[in-house]
Amino acid sequence: MGTLSTLKDLARKAGRWLGLTPPAAHTAAIAGDRFDQMSWREIYDQAPALRELDEELGERHHHTTDLLRDVWTAAYKSDPQLRERDQMDPSRLVNHRVVATMLQVPEFDELRRETVGDPYPAAMAVLAQAPALRRLLEQTEQAQQAADAAAQARQQAAQAAAAVQDALEQAAAQADDDGDVPDPAADQLAQTIAAAQAADADADQADAQAQAALEHAAPGISSAVRAAANTAAEQARQESALMTAWGVEPGQLQRMSFPQRRQLAERLRNGRLGDFAQLIGRFRIMAQGERARRTEHAVGELVGITLGDDLSRLIPSELASLGVPAMRAAFVARLAEQRLMVYETRGENRVGQGAIIACIDCSSSMAAPVGEDGTTREAWAKACALALLDQARAAQRDFVAILFSSAEELAVFRFPAGRSAAIADVVEFTEHFFGGGTSFSSPLQAAAQVLEAEYNADGTARGDIVLITDGECGVSEDWMRAWTQAKHTLDFRVFGVAIARSPSPVLEALSDNLRTITDLVDVGAARDMFRVI
Repeated sequence: MGTLSTLKDLARKAGRWLGLTPPAAHTAAIAGDRFDQMSWREIYDQAPALRELDEELGERHHHTTDLLRDVWTAAYKSDPQLRERDQMDPSRLVNHRVVATMLQVPEFDELRRETVGDPYPAAMAVLAQAPALRRLLEQTEQAQQAADAAAQARQQAAQAAAAVQDALEQAAAQADDDGDVPDPAADQLAQTIAAAQAADADADQADAQAQAALEHAAPGISSAVRAAANTAAEQARQESALMTAWGVEPGQLQRMSFPQRRQLAERLRNGRLGDFAQLIGRFRIMAQGERARRTEHAVGELVGITLGDDLSRLIPSELASLGVPAMRAAFVARLAEQRLMVYETRGENRVGQGAIIACIDCSSSMAAPVGEDGTTREAWAKACALALLDQARAAQRDFVAILFSSAEELAVFRFPAGRSAAIADVVEFTEHFFGGGTSFSSPLQAAAQVLEAEYNADGTARGDIVLITDGECGVSEDWMRAWTQAKHTLDFRVFGVAIARSPSPVLEALSDNLRTITDLVDVGAARDMFRVI
């Protein structure tokens, strides 16, 4: 019989490898809850572009699904928490370094201004960074190979530790009542302990090599991440500005799925007026400013004392002079000379009560660009009409857009008061174009019918018609008489806007308020119109 080893001694030698619990090995660098996971899965399922990108990158890099999720989560969460490095699966250390770098660069902070809390722009940010991510994965290929080797070595070390546990259990099973273990079992345990020590040393060395590879790749990671975040932030800002220019409300966007929002963005960006979103935005801002100014200077606002003859605005000292018989003659003389001291007020009456109707010329000449920037007459007209739509909604008035060309070419788009304008309807209205001739009578007759129906339904009168055109057109005397009668009955006003040419005699005759627009970049040319409509 060989020399016996005690079970107690063997257990002491194997102690380091007993009861080891593998450390948490997360594949996500950003800590997230169940809600984050659900949000990611939902946007991933909705976005074919995300899945296609994942599939493309996954053909060469096995860790890309986790990387895309981390990039999205970092952009989406209000306070993304980066896991500690030792909590990560070693095969995801490159992902961890990439995300850690993202969270440190100022460009990513700029991006997050547009993406936090909204899964759509966060997903678009991932897609915007796709070219940079491709380059980044190529640059970190060696570091990823080292990380994969470290992960494999750590797995082998864990298996070797488990083998020590099994060998000790077998030795315990062969021990006698005094705790002595036969040499074969003891030798087997010693061999497994030695193997575990070697595997652990190999794992430590692989970890060190992986860390060195990451440090070597760090400058390239930082450069790629900054460029990617800057590109994504710029695209996010442009899309946000595009939606704002078109008056798309945040609530409308939140109710859309990923495909709907992306299709809308592409349609707004690439539609007929896609190049003129900035013009549309300037119009809306200008009109909003005029509304605020009109509210500030409301009728009856006292701004000082002036001279006049309005007895309803006499200051108290002038009223007191009437009580003194000797001063009455002087009072009458000052009244005749309009030199009484009266309160000065300012403000403008809101005379429009009925619908605001924009009649927009869509003849072929309206598509012509004017000026060096390429702005077309159509772009100016429809940007103005969109601002009039805002004007109507703010005043709780119906808005109607009537697009016209030749006599038989007419399209009517209605936007009732008190109801949000569906963006799909707004886009359809702005993209509609005929390209034919010019007829004033058809759109104006349609506008008068809208106001007449409104008047017959609830007695509402005093609507406003805005006729925007670059053309000339004749009307018959009979039609003009009927038109004049309709104006008298319904008490509406007509604002005429001649674009890029002098107004025709017919437009002058039809309009109560007429202006000529020569500079299509200058949205302020229509400023006073928004002040009184």
